[in-house]
Amino acid sequence: MIEPPVLEEEAVLEVKELRRSFRSVTAVDGLSFSVNPGEIYGFLGVNGAGKTTTIRMLMGIIAPDSGTISLHGETSKRTTLKQKQKIGYVSQEQNFYPWMTAEMLGKFVGGLYPTWDSDEYKRLLEVLEVPKNRKVSGLSGGMRIKLALALAIAPRPPLLILDEPTAGLDPVARREFLEIITHQAREYGRTTFFSTHLLDEVERAADRVGIIHRGRKRFEGKLSELRERVRRIELVPGQPLPMGFEIWREFDVEGVGEESVRPVIVDAGAEAWEASGVKGERLSLDDIFIACVGISTTRI
Repeated sequence: MIEPPVLEEEAVLEVKELRRSFRSVTAVDGLSFSVNPGEIYGFLGVNGAGKTTTIRMLMGIIAPDSGTISLHGETSKRTTLKQKQKIGYVSQEQNFYPWMTAEMLGKFVGGLYPTWDSDEYKRLLEVLEVPKNRKVSGLSGGMRIKLALALAIAPRPPLLILDEPTAGLDPVARREFLEIITHQAREYGRTTFFSTHLLDEVERAADRVGIIHRGRKRFEGKLSELRERVRRIELVPGQPLPMGFEIWREFDVEGVGEESVRPVIVDAGAEAWEASGVKGERLSLDDIFIACVGISTTRI
């Protein structure tokens, strides 16, 4: 008996060749990535890499110059209101009416979502220890972020989009926040896309990671794959790189001439490493990330 083919699940979020410029500055340059159902996707890059611009396009706040965004199988050049109602969004900065309380905000925001769950919102406020009757102006920065997360989750959206959600939080609050979004993904299958510039956050929470630098994607996949792909080797002058290898970082060694062997950090797939016979030195995630987004030449 012939087994039927296994059909792959359609990506919840897929971006193709997204571009956005602000006058002479290109913020996002041909960016493509996909986020699978139920996974936590860490969108990693240094400040200014293009993460927030990308998320603002995903949310329809600004329009891309070109490229497409597909949400739940529906493709468009700009995110529609109907699509937004299926997204729980936490922005980098929380802009609430300062005179409102958490309870009042729930009633206000709840009117915008047909799937709003009042009981779930009340439960979330209790779990997150957000006082429901205190004015927003009297809440700390950490409490505001927790409130924003409760507002984002209460409509029970299939997708959460979080823009640097832990920025400004202390280490304890950061860990608590990551535990909450991890629980939401594991318990309810909620797909989560969050941007960060902190490696420990993607290590702790992300199933897959996309690294962006100067508006372009440098890597997409699991962190375990990243560790396998990127290694440090000695480059012999005049000897070509093995097929499938790409230099991510070169080191300018003081006191060594141009004809000397030089250390470089390279990226190559498993097949390329195996075919070349080169072993290479395995690196920490910190060193790999710096090689991916840092300056190209460093004296050692």
